[in-house]
Amino acid sequence: MRLKHMIAIIGVCYGIMAVLPIFVGDIRFVMNIMIMCLIWAVVASCWDLMMGFAGIFSFGQVAFFVMGAYCSGILAIEHSVPPVLAILMAGLFTAVMGVLVGLPCLKLAGPYIALVTFGVHMALQPVLRGKIGIAIGSGGSVGLLTIPPVSIFGYSFSSANIVPTFYLTLLLSLSCVLVIMFTIKSYWGVAFLALKDSQDFAMSLGISAFKYKLMVFALTSFLTGIIGAYYGHFYGVLSYRMLDLDLFSILMVMMLVGGLGHFPGSVFGAFLVVAGSELMAPLGAYRAVTMGALVVILVLALPNGMMGLFIGWRKRLSAG
Repeated sequence: MRLKHMIAIIGVCYGIMAVLPIFVGDIRFVMNIMIMCLIWAVVASCWDLMMGFAGIFSFGQVAFFVMGAYCSGILAIEHSVPPVLAILMAGLFTAVMGVLVGLPCLKLAGPYIALVTFGVHMALQPVLRGKIGIAIGSGGSVGLLTIPPVSIFGYSFSSANIVPTFYLTLLLSLSCVLVIMFTIKSYWGVAFLALKDSQDFAMSLGISAFKYKLMVFALTSFLTGIIGAYYGHFYGVLSYRMLDLDLFSILMVMMLVGGLGHFPGSVFGAFLVVAGSELMAPLGAYRAVTMGALVVILVLALPNGMMGLFIGWRKRLSAG
């Protein structure tokens, strides 16, 4: 997809979100849903960059999100680090962890990378609730409580000031998504796609698989850690139960609904799935069944996700 089309879709999505508080700013439930849409759009986009463009089947994105959240929360609570600085430090920490996880994956392919990264995901939960987690300040089975909100020039961005907090979230989410977009359309993005399509041929042209695979691990881990840290400061509490498979599954659905490898479909997919899931909350136990059925129907009808509709419409216009 051309850069101008990406910019147009992102502009429409975030433009609509920016206007909505004018109409629903006093409805806290709706504003919380919108904030969650913006947060998960970043996580889904990072995962899409990793899997859809770089072709690395990593299942560790949720783990990096939780690492970032806990790192920032521990720094703020245990060491009195200002939230803004703690969020940046958490991003750097997850970037380093991403590189450390990526190193053993360089000599692996396909399902083996998925197993290693999913192993990191599964191992993180007992670490956080066990003796090691308690020693570093994770709170063990209780989790982290009373994480201070982001404060800029003395102004506190929390759920008590929901509209200003929403616009701060929108700015952070948009910044992360734009970084991903320009990465995809840069030389890095071309290198990612070349390595995905034919690694041997790409390496014969001088593209270093070692360099670019570590780059994508570091970049996606950094952005995921940043937004995870922000999530922790917004809600003020964290639990190791975030590593349960529910969140993992919903993120996968976001990518499939938007269209894997069809950025910015992951942004649209995150908005649609988060909003749809929350609106179906009255269904109770039947919500998961309903969501699953809708996803199956959508995947069968639109193999390229919702972005497939846009791609097909653009091709028909070009042909006409």
